[in-house]
Amino acid sequence: MDQALFDLVYQAVVQRDARYDGIYYTGVRTTGIVCRPSCRARTPKPDNVTFYPSLEEALQAGFRPCKRCRPEEGGPLRPDAVLAAQADAVINAEYGERLTLNSLAERLKVSASHLHRTYKEVTGLTPAAKLDQVRLDKACGLLRLSRMPVSDIGRTVGFRGASHFAAWFHRHAGASPTEYRERVQGGMADEPEYDIPAHS
Repeated sequence: MDQALFDLVYQAVVQRDARYDGIYYTGVRTTGIVCRPSCRARTPKPDNVTFYPSLEEALQAGFRPCKRCRPEEGGPLRPDAVLAAQADAVINAEYGERLTLNSLAERLKVSASHLHRTYKEVTGLTPAAKLDQVRLDKACGLLRLSRMPVSDIGRTVGFRGASHFAAWFHRHAGASPTEYRERVQGGMADEPEYDIPAHS
């Protein structure tokens, strides 16, 4: 966002003007909260504000919806989609940790069955399949762009055992980590396409 547009939207925040509601969302770094521009809460300083074009992007950046102006209501992102976006934020931040459906649900303060059902309805994937997708993207990037040993890459994306990582990677990418690295770093072929199944 350029400075001129930032200033326009920030003036709407100062004036609690609703003209940009649903178009931009105000992330306040000092509180970790995302609001509508027209929120009646105390006006944040401009240096502490980031404007996002969608609520989903603000949630993925780690902000939580304001309980006063409720930016998730009356817009395209309904409560189920908010929950899915919050799950995505945790998965993207903690893909290298031991992350289970139960631990994810506990973090989001919902039941595991509700999270599984809602997340799949919103995204078409289970949380486990999304975690696989994120881990595979990260692993492929490290294999392609770094000289990090395969076992270290496995640990980085959440696998404690090298053999477990290799078997998992082959199942999803159609090649072993070493074969994939040789292929993409050696220029022998384009990156193999891979599909993450919708079911975990």
